Amino acid sequence: MKLVLLIRINFMTRDQAYQLLTKYLHNKNLLKHCLACEVAMKGLYDHLHPDTNEEEREVWGITGLLHDVDYELAQNTNQLNKHGTLIFELEPNVIPKKVEQAIRAHNYENTGTQPESDLDWSIAIVDGLTGFIVACALITPEKKLSLVTPEFVMKRMKQAAFAKNVRRDVIELCDEKLGISLEKFIAVTLSSMQSISNDLGL
Repeated sequence: MKLVLLIRINFMTRDQAYQLLTKYLHNKNLLKHCLACEVAMKGLYDHLHPDTNEEEREVWGITGLLHDVDYELAQNTNQLNKHGTLIFELEPNVIPKKVEQAIRAHNYENTGTQPESDLDWSIAIVDGLTGFIVACALITPEKKLSLVTPEFVMKRMKQAAFAKNVRRDVIELCDEKLGISLEKFIAVTLSSMQSISNDLGL
């Protein structure tokens, strides 16, 4: 029994992750945000780990997919300070421990779980950037990701009034915490998101 449980909490398929996500998250824009983070995390994994391990790459993708799984619940129950922890009260021993750590760490200012690994820092940083890139796409003439370039995003990053709720200081940690320049981090994230533009409606 212990062995079965151990296997369960250290492995999750993408289908299982998506079923869990849609059990708790129903807002279409939030679901699209999770898809954007999923593909961005896979892109970042590929960049950081040229010798790709497909199983680990899937872990990164699932982390991106599930990072906001309890956001809607936390919002609806006025518990946004518990976002990133509520899901583990509701679904104990379901999400792999490595993914759990990263989900808790992506909202480290509220959960108290500090990012430690590249996985933790990547989701903490890319979370805001994916939303920022969507905001950039929405001001293009055709509201398309294909019209957005890394230079376009960099220019908007310097405009404090644009998407002012996005934490630039967190996004800019990519250099210090991951060894990726801001421009490269943006380029990898943008390219990843453009690969699923139809799914994102952009």
